[in-house]
Parts: sequence; structure tokens; C-alpha cells
Amino acid sequence: MILLRSLLYFALLMLSVAVFGLVIILLGGLLPGSFSDRVATAWGRTNLWLQRVICGLRYRIVGADNLPDGACIVMAKHQSTWETIALRGLLPPAQSWVLKRELLHLPIFGWGLRFVKSIPIDRSAGRRAVFKVVEDGSARLAEGRCVIIFPEGTRTAPGQRKKYGIGGGVLAERSGHPVVPIAHNAGVFWRRRGVKKYPGEIRVAIGEAIPADGRKAAEIVADVEDWIEAEVAAMPGSVDSS
Repeated sequence: MILLRSLLYFALLMLSVAVFGLVIILLGGLLPGSFSDRVATAWGRTNLWLQRVICGLRYRIVGADNLPDGACIVMAKHQSTWETIALRGLLPPAQSWVLKRELLHLPIFGWGLRFVKSIPIDRSAGRRAVFKVVEDGSARLAEGRCVIIFPEGTRTAPGQRKKYGIGGGVLAERSGHPVVPIAHNAGVFWRRRGVKKYPGEIRVAIGEAIPADGRKAAEIVADVEDWIEAEVAAMPGSVDSS
């Protein structure tokens, strides 16, 4: 039953990408930029609802009041596909995501990303990728947007850790904008290489903003990593997969 529900949700996810993506592609260039942001946020919220109704997959947020009203840098744990959908619906609509540039070539989905002021990078470019994050990220922050970064770069299975990249810390150091850390255990219910979406409650913890003024990038990233990993370690790490 879990597999059947998961496959049904996947089909509706693809349908939602086509419907919402085409709306953004067809109208995003004609209407103000906030239009595409709002449509993308509606897509995220629609999928959160579908996950709950079809898969029995819910979420609970702690610390939502820690999100500032204005521009900030969000650094989030990356365990699954869930957070790439959910954060789009849970965070303020004015978002700019740091993502691998290959995603822009995906039909409909990638084309739509161009209308929501994404920050595509070549992950193999090393320091040039960091400069890209700083340059484009600073411009997006100046527009009052939130810049979303997964400092691990790729999805990491529950119980495992990867080195946090320095790009978000450099952006914080150079721009002076605070970093809001987000921890979750979505990978327990939606595994990075699995088809099944297990029912249950994903825990999401939003931390207090970590100040950047007068601090070095490495220090900022270390604080972010320590907070996120401590929070994740305290969350449930297994699910009944029967």
C-alpha cells in the first residue's frame, strides 16, 4: 500500500510540475516577478497537502518565529527531495535558491526556475562557484529576498554527515546578512534513493538567526553545522517500514 500511494503521489507531483511550471513559463515574463514567486510557493504548498492526504506524510515546525521579516540566508540540512519541495511552500515567497546549473535544462521545471531568480552554479568550478554565490546572492539579498543554500551540496542519508561548503558563509561574511539554520529528518520518511514515502511526521526545526557582522565565513559555517547536526541527532532516525 505504501508503494502504491507513493507512486500515485509521484504521478501527481509530475502533473503539478507541468501545470504550475507552464503557468510560470507562460506568464512569468509578462507579470511582476512576485507573480512567479507566489505560483512557486503555491506549488510547494499543494505538494505538502498531497503528501499528507495521499502518503500520510505530515510535518511539524518548531521555531517558525525565528524567520526574519526581511532578507536572510537560509542554510538547511539536505537529506531528501522533500525539503526542495517543502521549503518552497513553507518559507516566504521571495526566495532565490542556490542550485546546480544542470537543473535549468530540465523541461518545464528547469525553465520555470529561470523566472524565480535562482542562482545556478557549476559545482565543479571550485572558487569560481563561491564567487558566483557571493555575487548573485548579494544582489538577491539587496532585493529583500531569502537566499536558500544546502551547504552539504548533495543529499546525505540520515546518520551520515558531509563537510559543509564555505559558500554560504562567505556570502554572509561579505553581505552582513544573518544565517537562519534549518534542521529536519525528512530523509527518514523520504529516502534519497527510495521510491516509497513513509507515513509519519517530519520534524523541522528553525534556529535563531546566526549573526554575520564582523565574523569570518568559516566561523559562521561552523556555528551553522554544529546547530543543525545537533538538532538532527536529537530527532527520530527510523520509521516503521512495514
